[in-house]
Amino acid sequence: MARICIYGAGAIGCYLGGRLAAGGDEVGFVGRTGIGEELRQHGLTLTQYDGRDWRVPPEAIAFSTEPAAAAAAELILVTVKSGGTAQAAAELAGVVQPSAVVISFQNGIGNADALRTALPGRSVLAGMVPFNVVKRAPGAFHQASEGEPEVEDSSTLVPHLADFTSAGFALRRHRDMLPVQWAKLIFNLNNAVNALSGLPLQQELAQRDYRRCLALAQTEALMLLAQAGIRPARLTPLPARWIPALLRLPDALFARLARKMLAVDPLARSSMADDLAAGRKTEIDWINGEVVSLAQRLGQQAPVNARLTAIVHMAEKQKAPPRWSGEALLAELREGAPQP
Repeated sequence: MARICIYGAGAIGCYLGGRLAAGGDEVGFVGRTGIGEELRQHGLTLTQYDGRDWRVPPEAIAFSTEPAAAAAAELILVTVKSGGTAQAAAELAGVVQPSAVVISFQNGIGNADALRTALPGRSVLAGMVPFNVVKRAPGAFHQASEGEPEVEDSSTLVPHLADFTSAGFALRRHRDMLPVQWAKLIFNLNNAVNALSGLPLQQELAQRDYRRCLALAQTEALMLLAQAGIRPARLTPLPARWIPALLRLPDALFARLARKMLAVDPLARSSMADDLAAGRKTEIDWINGEVVSLAQRLGQQAPVNARLTAIVHMAEKQKAPPRWSGEALLAELREGAPQP
């Protein structure tokens, strides 16, 4: 049985687990049958935006569809979509050993808390993956933007730090993950805009009207976070509160000042765009929906993020979701939007 278990073998799970396996660790993957067959046939090919690459041959991959595969793991990375957290928590509760360390590398804010509730007495840590992972071919996953995994610091993490070092990750540890999670979520508010645009991220962000849509969603979230006394962590050279102003700049000026934001794989799309295109449920409730929930806790409203959430839910029900132009989406969101 593998010492490290990836619970949720999607793009993020395969990339993290593949890097750990390439670094010499015993890694097992738990996921759906389809990805299991893919990995048994093709193995894992991992590439990075800076040109580095790693390879894990099929014979070196341990894959299972059964939760019991996590029973002997000392470190479990939960990488299922947020909508699958409750099920994953219930499955792990029946098999995970008391001494195991569980890290939630998922979008949203409350997944680690859900896992803690289901796994009392275990060490459950919040984590965050800041970079985008693109599936380029069967078994081939590409890290399309820069960043390193971020995790809640704990003494229980110490025995596993060498695993991440061997994998080439500069694991970033934080005493308080909430500001880090909110900082990532503010950037992830673009997932809905990107999904509705139908465009690769690079093309979408190059168009001012789409950026204005994102700026509206971010401004609303930042105003609510200020009321709640939460200051998002600084994940980029610019503080989070300055990003909406950058997004509103004319295209040519934005392209000069925001080169890193545009430095993603030309074909990369948000995970929400991939889910919508594949007819899967999205994580909209755990991204824009988190802003709506925060507003409700404060006795406020979040009309921009609420509208984006509703539009994506409507798109989920359509076999061929319509593509929104930047102009049309901006007009839809402007009514009732907070002023910066």
